[in-house]
Amino acid sequence: QVQLVESGGGLVQAGGSLRLSCAASGRTVNYGMGWFRQAPGKEREFVTAISWSGVSTYYVDSVKGRFTISRDNAKNTVYLQMNSLKPEDTAVYYCAATRIVLITTTPDKYDYWGRGTQVTVSS
Repeated sequence: QVQLVESGGGLVQAGGSLRLSCAASGRTVNYGMGWFRQAPGKEREFVTAISWSGVSTYYVDSVKGRFTISRDNAKNTVYLQMNSLKPEDTAVYYCAATRIVLITTTPDKYDYWGRGTQVTVSS
């Protein structure tokens, strides 16, 4: 069983930065990890994912060049560095873990989810 807890969300002005963390209880070294987000009235959206080794990453086009995912397997923690934030990045951000080896963008393929952390970007 894996439990995920996100932290680091908050209110920031457009152009600012935030760093989200996802701490896992239980070993996630063999799990692929992903970040998703959900804005009010919208479906949950894939943001980025990282392979268990950290070698492979993938980003949705809207965050490429602005967001960076990384992981520290010794600390069982995944990070999401978000720079140049825009109002449209406002959402609840969720961390998720998957046993699937290849990077996947599909929420249904993820086995464990955190409860989310709110990110609000003001214009």
